[in-house]
Amino acid sequence: MSGAVVNCVNIRLNAETIAFLLDHSVAEVVMVDQEFFTLAEESLKILSEKKKSAFRPPILVVIGDPTCDPKSLHYALGKGAMEYEEFLKTGDPEFNWKPPRDEWQSIALGYTSGTTSSPKGVVLHHRGAYLMALSVAMVWGMPEGAVYLWTLPMFHCNGWCYTWALAAFCGTSICLRQVSTKAIYHGIAKQGVTHLCAAPVVLNNLINAPASETLLPLPRVVNVNVAGAAPTPSLLAALSIRGFRVTHTYGLSETYGPSTVCAWRPEWDELPLEERSRLHCRQGIRYVALEGLDVVDPKTMAPVPADGETYGEIVMRGNAVMKGYLKNPKANAEAFAGGWYHSGDLGVRHPDGYIEVRDRMKDVIISGGENISSLEVEKVVCAHPAVLEASVVARADERWGESPCAFVTLKDGAAADGGSEDTASDIMRFCRERMPGYWVPKSVIFGPLPKTATGKIKKHELRARARELGPVKNSRM
Repeated sequence: MSGAVVNCVNIRLNAETIAFLLDHSVAEVVMVDQEFFTLAEESLKILSEKKKSAFRPPILVVIGDPTCDPKSLHYALGKGAMEYEEFLKTGDPEFNWKPPRDEWQSIALGYTSGTTSSPKGVVLHHRGAYLMALSVAMVWGMPEGAVYLWTLPMFHCNGWCYTWALAAFCGTSICLRQVSTKAIYHGIAKQGVTHLCAAPVVLNNLINAPASETLLPLPRVVNVNVAGAAPTPSLLAALSIRGFRVTHTYGLSETYGPSTVCAWRPEWDELPLEERSRLHCRQGIRYVALEGLDVVDPKTMAPVPADGETYGEIVMRGNAVMKGYLKNPKANAEAFAGGWYHSGDLGVRHPDGYIEVRDRMKDVIISGGENISSLEVEKVVCAHPAVLEASVVARADERWGESPCAFVTLKDGAAADGGSEDTASDIMRFCRERMPGYWVPKSVIFGPLPKTATGKIKKHELRARARELGPVKNSRM
């Protein structure tokens, strides 16, 4: 209604990064929850010191919460911020607002921190937001009046457009200050939750929660939409056993969040659980709002054969693709080369038309001249009964050039020994029984995995740690 562009800022960013975003986006209004006021204040101070006399302070609005300690709200008001409810009173209820003159007009800006170190500003348009808000609800079968639990951050791709979809479908939003398994199960039991979205890391915690925090059996079917990273077949199977109805989607900030769905086929109901889960972990077919989806040779742009084996880059085009990156013509030229948006994800197309992500282009491991999909190795490692989560990257290898290195977080019971050599050997043995020999991780490193605020594993940090470890010595596999 105001004609402004919304930029939802990741609350877990540091002050320096937020200062960069505020400067790059030329923010004129900053609205901040009282809990994060000092973070916004520090960011603006950094920006002020950088720009000196050229600094023009934005309108600062603090959003109070009666369930929080009032000290932070009083502090913000003492610093000159306007309280949100008081800010609303300054508006004109008779204001004759107008819709955008053009559907191409910008509606939202979001920065991709993701797994890379250089944030890019993704500019979204009204037409895409409108179509995706309807599409995400329709693809999921979300009914009017759904009760939605915000386990997905609203700052991540505008909550995959569910912020707008819930308004359209008269849904109820239940918000969490902190995401925990106890809070999720409480929402299901006490607040009638019917739908939630989450990255695999959140769902992993859900199925591995202690019995004291777990609610089973579920009081109703709970619909779960998983995306943000590729879920493993073992995770999907565990969720299904517990009574969650899982929809697997895939997309990017540049495509408004989810843009493909592994649409369930009725004949899969007759298959064994393991086979159903293997089919379900594919990324599937395009959303209704996305006009073009293909897997192509990135050099020739020719579609790869639908054989489930030939690698290509996943590309998209149509209404559900961003306008471009803010003030970044070089990145735009690369991203839209050949008339398609290039996802940077390597995948295959299966004979039934479903696509499957096999790796990020930069994450492929080349060992002895052979390409290894880190995602395929991760699926097997995660199937080990002691493994909570895992990420696989390339590590230098004196014999093979590169070999897979698995970074593993163990489940509580298995982590008592801190990750012993015996456990590492058992994981390698487990993998050797289930994959080609050259795919087997030559090294297994135990510990917590670094993650972005949206639950994606920071592979660039793991690659740096792998470089610090040096090459694998005397590999004979």
